[in-house]
Amino acid sequence: MKPERMTMLIRLNRYIANSGITSRRKSEEFILQGRVSVNNKVVTDLAYKVDDEKDRVMVDEEKIHPKKHLYFLLNKPKGVVTTTDDEKQRKTVVDLIKTKERIYPVGRLDYNTTGVLLLTNDGEFSNLLTHPGNKIPREYEVKIDNPLAEEDRIKLLKGVSLDGRNAVFIKVFINDSSRKNVKVVAVEGRNHFVKKMFGALGYTVLKLNRKKFAGVKADIPLGAYRKLTRIEVEGIYKQYAK
Repeated sequence: MKPERMTMLIRLNRYIANSGITSRRKSEEFILQGRVSVNNKVVTDLAYKVDDEKDRVMVDEEKIHPKKHLYFLLNKPKGVVTTTDDEKQRKTVVDLIKTKERIYPVGRLDYNTTGVLLLTNDGEFSNLLTHPGNKIPREYEVKIDNPLAEEDRIKLLKGVSLDGRNAVFIKVFINDSSRKNVKVVAVEGRNHFVKKMFGALGYTVLKLNRKKFAGVKADIPLGAYRKLTRIEVEGIYKQYAK
């Protein structure tokens, strides 16, 4: 017996926007104007949700088909560029994933930084996770050159001046007795953010690994990748979309 498929519902306006015919905001106008039907019934409720695999959605009596979106988790290894192509002909994160579709990384990790990196062809998903106002959590494992003093740990939590702005870590944990292995959680995605934070207090980051991004863990070997599940994608939208 085949296992029962788990139903995942998405808002009607996002379903329409995913088809590529208009934006999400314009989709809401279509719904309110009575131009959208689901399974032959007109829907004017903006909160209405549809099953994107089973429901028949029509706009102005024309059936629409949402674009097939792809979502990948890559456990990025060292020595790979977080871009779609590189002028120096270095290996890119896209080279590590076998797909015929054009995908791109969500944000970036430095050349020698390892860990969780998401890649997709869904612009809305990417914008959700990179917009500063959404405060997406990023958890890092950090190895520094000298023991982290307790007063500096507190400074990292209260704030340090970075590029003329106050910057903080949400959490800072000491992982071992050497105080050189630290776990931090940030909600900023500025370039070299973690390295600059420690550098502002006189420390050098020797090793950096992103353990989690938006709650997604690196649960696969270094250099490996997998598709995100529908539950994971919908969970991210449910938690962070406003």
